[in-house]
Amino acid sequence: MEYGYTRISTNKQSIERQIRNIRKRYPKCEVWQEVFTGTKTDGRKKWLQLLKTVRPGDTIIFDSVSRMSRNASEGFATYQELFDKGVELVFLKEPHINTATYKKALNVNIQMTGTNADILLQAVKEYLFTLAKEQIKIAFDQAEKEVTDLHQRTKEGIETARLQGKQIGQKRGAKLTTRKSIQAKQEILKYSKDFCGVLNDVECIRMLGLARNTYYKYKRELKECE
Repeated sequence: MEYGYTRISTNKQSIERQIRNIRKRYPKCEVWQEVFTGTKTDGRKKWLQLLKTVRPGDTIIFDSVSRMSRNASEGFATYQELFDKGVELVFLKEPHINTATYKKALNVNIQMTGTNADILLQAVKEYLFTLAKEQIKIAFDQAEKEVTDLHQRTKEGIETARLQGKQIGQKRGAKLTTRKSIQAKQEILKYSKDFCGVLNDVECIRMLGLARNTYYKYKRELKECE
C-alpha cells in the first residue's frame, strides 16, 4: 500500500502543491492531509494514525523531509523505526535519503578475499553504512535548522521594527473591527434590554452564540459610543 503524507502549519497555507507533487509520481497512493504547527509529532493525529496503519512492505511518500519531522533527533528515530519495520520511505526533494538508498548501503556487496585485505574491505563497508546514516541525520538537522532560522529572523525583524518606532501588533485598548463583530453588535443593539430589545445578558449570549467575554466586550464598546 502506498500512502502520501502532507502537512501544513495553518489553514491559510495551501496543501495542494504537496499533493500534486506526490500524485505526479504516485498517482494511486492514498494521500493523508494534516494541519499542525510545531516541530514535534505529539498532537499530529493523522501522522500518529498513519504510523499505526502502515505495515511491512508499505510505502510513505513525502514532498520533503520537513513534512515528516522538523525535529532532528525525533525524525531520525522515527525513520529508523519505520525502516526496521520494513516500511519504505520516499522523500521527493531528498531522494538520497530514501530507505531504498539506505538499504543499498547496508547490503553493499563487497567480496571478501580471505586475505589481510579483508580488514580494509570491511572498513569500507562500514564506512559506506556510516556515511548513509549521516546523510539521513544531516537532512533532519537541516529541516530543524530551517525552523530555528525562521524563528530567529522573525524575532530580529520584530526587534528592528520596534527600534524604528513601528507599531507591532494591535495597540493596547484599540478596537478590532471585523464583519463578525459588526454583525454581533447590531444584534446586541436589537435584542439586549440595555438598548432596544427585551432580552437579558444570559439570554442574549445564548441566542447569539457568543463567548461571555466577547459579549461583554462588545456591549462595553457599544456603551462607550453612546
